Amino acid sequence: MIGFARSLAGRWEVLVPALALVALAVTWGRDLPGLAVAVVALLLAGSVLAAVHHAEVVAHKVGEPFGSLVLAVAVTVIEVALIVSLMVSSSAEKSATLARETVFAAVMITCNGIVGLSLLVATLRHRVAVFNAEGTGAALGTVATLATVCMVLPTFTTSANGPVFSPGQLAFAAVASLVLYGLFVLTQTVRHRDYFLPVTEDGDVLDEDDHAEAPSGRETTTSLVLLLIALVTVVGLAKVESPVIERGVEAAGLPHAVVGVVIALLVLLPETLAAVRAARRDRVQTSLNLALGSAMASIGLTIPTIAVATIWLSGPLELGLGGTHMVLLALTVAVSTLTVVTGRAILLQAGVHLVIFASFLFLAISP
Repeated sequence: MIGFARSLAGRWEVLVPALALVALAVTWGRDLPGLAVAVVALLLAGSVLAAVHHAEVVAHKVGEPFGSLVLAVAVTVIEVALIVSLMVSSSAEKSATLARETVFAAVMITCNGIVGLSLLVATLRHRVAVFNAEGTGAALGTVATLATVCMVLPTFTTSANGPVFSPGQLAFAAVASLVLYGLFVLTQTVRHRDYFLPVTEDGDVLDEDDHAEAPSGRETTTSLVLLLIALVTVVGLAKVESPVIERGVEAAGLPHAVVGVVIALLVLLPETLAAVRAARRDRVQTSLNLALGSAMASIGLTIPTIAVATIWLSGPLELGLGGTHMVLLALTVAVSTLTVVTGRAILLQAGVHLVIFASFLFLAISP
C-alpha cells in the first residue's frame, strides 16, 4: 500500500487534480487578479487532460460502452450542479434563459463539434470512418426527441405566456426525459450492448482493447476517484473563471448568451479530447458514444433537475428555442441522420458537421 501511494505521488495526472482542487477551494467566490486567473486557467487545462487520462483507464477496465457512459454521466451531473449554482447566483433575468442556452450549446457542441472533429480525425487517418448505424441511430433518435420535447415545444405551447412550460408541462417533460434516458442506458448497456461497440471496416465487433493489459482493480478505483476530482475541478474552475468571461464578453460588446457557450465549451473539453483520441485509434463508435451520450445526458438529466429546482427558484424558466436555434437544431438532426444511416462517413460529412458548428458559434456572437 505504501509503495502504491508513493508511485502515485510523482505522477502528473494525480498531482494536477489535487492542486486544482486546492486552488478551487482557495479561489471559490473571490474576485481574482490577473495572475491568479492565469494560474487557474492552467490548472483548468491540466485537469481536463487528467480527466481524459483517468477516463481512458476506467474505460479500458470496464470496456465499451460503459467507459463512455461513465464519462458522459459524470460530466453531466457536475454540469447540472454548475447550472443550478449559476441560476441561484444570477439575476432573475439572466437565470431565466441560462439552462436553455447551456443545454442547447451542449447539444450543438456534441452533435456537431465533437462529432465533426472525431470524423475529421478518423477520415484523415483512415479515409473512411466506420461505426455501428443501429446503435448510433438509436442514440441520435433519442437526442432528437429529447431536444424537441424539452426545447422546441415550449415555444409553441399556449398554457403559459412566452417560451415556457406550465408547471404540469414541465413535470411531464422531466418525467419523459428520465424515462427516455433510462431506456437508452438499458439498451446501451444490457439489451443491445453490441450495437455500441467499435467495429472494423468489415463489420467485425471490437469488444476488447488488444493493445494493452487491463489495469488492476486498485488502479481502476484510483482513476475513478481521480476522474471525479478532476471533473469537479474542471467545472468548479470554469465557474471561478465565469466572472472574467462575463466581463470579457461585455467588454467586447457580445450577447450574454456567449457566456453559456464558453462555459459549455470548457465543461465539455474532457469529452472532446477523449472522443478525438478514440477516433485517432479508429474507434469512431466510442467517439460517437461520447458525443451523443453527452448530448442526451445534458438534456435528460438537466431538465428534471431544473424542474425540481424551480420549486425554490424565483422567476420564469424559458426553455423554448428561438427561430434561429430551431433551424440549426433541425439542420443538425437532418444532417446527422444522413451521416449515421450508412454506418460509414467520409471527410465531406465531417466538414458539414463542423460548418454547422461554426455557424452556431458565429450566430451566437453575431445573432
